[in-house]
Amino acid sequence: MQCTDPVIFNLWHPLAAAAETAVGLVHTTTLLEERVGYALDASGGTIAWRARAGLPERGPVRVEDVPEPLPTRIRYGYVWTSLGTPDGELFAIPEYDEPDRRNMNAGTIGIHVSAPRAIENFLDMGHFPFVHTDVLGVEPHTEVREYEVEVSAERDEIVATGCRMFQPKAAAASSGGRDVEYVYRVPHPYCGVLYKSGALDPTRRDVIAVFLQPVDEEHTRAHMLLSVLDDEHEDKEIRNFQQSIFGQDKPILENQYPKRLPLDPRAETPIRADKSAVAYRRWLSRKGITYGVLPATD
Repeated sequence: MQCTDPVIFNLWHPLAAAAETAVGLVHTTTLLEERVGYALDASGGTIAWRARAGLPERGPVRVEDVPEPLPTRIRYGYVWTSLGTPDGELFAIPEYDEPDRRNMNAGTIGIHVSAPRAIENFLDMGHFPFVHTDVLGVEPHTEVREYEVEVSAERDEIVATGCRMFQPKAAAASSGGRDVEYVYRVPHPYCGVLYKSGALDPTRRDVIAVFLQPVDEEHTRAHMLLSVLDDEHEDKEIRNFQQSIFGQDKPILENQYPKRLPLDPRAETPIRADKSAVAYRRWLSRKGITYGVLPATD
């Protein structure tokens, strides 16, 4: 079955980390229930196509071999494509281009849950002391303090500011517990960007982003971008820290029911900590999104 949600169908979606994609070979994945092939060439270019085009499954494939190539981009270290007609460029993450940052794919992990459910979890600070105990949270520091949420029509995104939580070890570079300030952005229905005050330079923020590839309505591949200010740790240490956090989230996510995110405000009782999630659900509803969600009923 093909996705019939026009908003989702026409968006940019991530396929893979470019640095982990062998040049000159054909790679395949599933996007919105369609098999998609993609390849990188030696000049850094990329091409993608519907696998049903009948091209070889191993490669190499030349651009001229593809009868109906899909639009592609390499941005933030990932290969992106769309099955439809995407509107303009991807959302901006200007920090990614700062020369002193460490940019890397922390990992790509499959999760048995819809992309909107995964974004909702990404926005939730309330679970930190209970799921990420002694790392991102700890008792008795369980209160989610008041924060602000803006839904910007001009930028077409959600931004939550003033988010604060005491964390025993906020990042691989952290040496002790401290209050950490967060800014959350949702600039794409299936992508979230988190800014957190840096452990080495409190005047600047580390960036953690999750770019979700919807395999189908209840299965997702989560690509995790790190753009951090850390010149003390090896890439492996930084990745391992983030993967351990996601590894704690994965079983919680996969045990949620229903797998798709209910948009009806009566479906699940919100609390103050859910302010961002409530705004996210309303935003999806206003956009008319139906893929990966349970739409609100009258």
